[in-house]
Amino acid sequence: MDRPLDEWFEMVKDAAARLRGVAHVTPVMTSRTLNDCLGAEVFLKCENFQRIGAFKFRGAFNAMSRLSAGQRSRGVITFSSGNHAQAVALVGKLLGIQTAVVMPQDAPVIKREATEAYGAKVILYDPRQRSREAIAKELQQQYGYTMIPPFDHIDVLTGQGTSALELCEQVGGIDMLFVPCGGGGLLSGCAIAAKGMNPGCRVVGVEPEVADDATRSFSTGILQTVQNPPTIADGTRTPSLGQITFPLVLKFVDAMNTVSEEAIKEAVRVLFYRMKLVVEPSGALGLAALLSGQTQAKGRIGVILSGGNVDGPTMQHILSIDLAS
Repeated sequence: MDRPLDEWFEMVKDAAARLRGVAHVTPVMTSRTLNDCLGAEVFLKCENFQRIGAFKFRGAFNAMSRLSAGQRSRGVITFSSGNHAQAVALVGKLLGIQTAVVMPQDAPVIKREATEAYGAKVILYDPRQRSREAIAKELQQQYGYTMIPPFDHIDVLTGQGTSALELCEQVGGIDMLFVPCGGGGLLSGCAIAAKGMNPGCRVVGVEPEVADDATRSFSTGILQTVQNPPTIADGTRTPSLGQITFPLVLKFVDAMNTVSEEAIKEAVRVLFYRMKLVVEPSGALGLAALLSGQTQAKGRIGVILSGGNVDGPTMQHILSIDLAS
């Protein structure tokens, strides 16, 4: 992890070359109302329009496309609450690789059904009883799978960082970048890309208040954990940053913010009602930080909207409090 920025940045650019013509070039949306409200120029990178509806496709394809013929023949396994699961399943279908996914019983139904529809074998587990990583490692040893973890993998995180690289190429220089944080793959990859494009860009990671392990890790320099946090942002329920992502976050991220559950819901509502965008709670964390005033907005600001895979009941719950009320 002691590579200099330019080496990491080259890896993100290599990932972008692999993804060219395979991953969607997702749109960047702006809102005059949002700019006026925040007093800044805000660019929303819509990874909710990426294949499988989230940025995770980028990392999964970058990692799986680099597997040897032998690794491909033995199949891959991963563990995920949903978006990475779908990504691995779809990439497996595209590349002819068998996939297995360890998924919690309480994962959003829309994510589980999509994962199965792409052809993956889904192994459900009770997160109150067992660790998903432990189950996946047991199955890996039993069947000879290659592990493609959701964030703590160099090819995965550099692939995920292509979303920020693409944003910078689309809009030019940005002064700040807000990125959701679960296990730190998207955050570390995007920080590398943003700093590679503009070393002066301030990168801010955002996570829920009730899942603040990364913020505590960032402030103390010691890896902190959280167990099954009760957040609506299901993509951030990872227990901790990874062994690879933690040092990268410390090295390339400038600040961490936490946001309340209500701030997350409010951001989802703003995106839905004002901008006509369907964004899942985890994907709205960056905008939640801006709207709740956690960081002073100024200049040109990039926000990664990391995904849009939200099920009907969750969205109904969030939208039950109308903006007009």
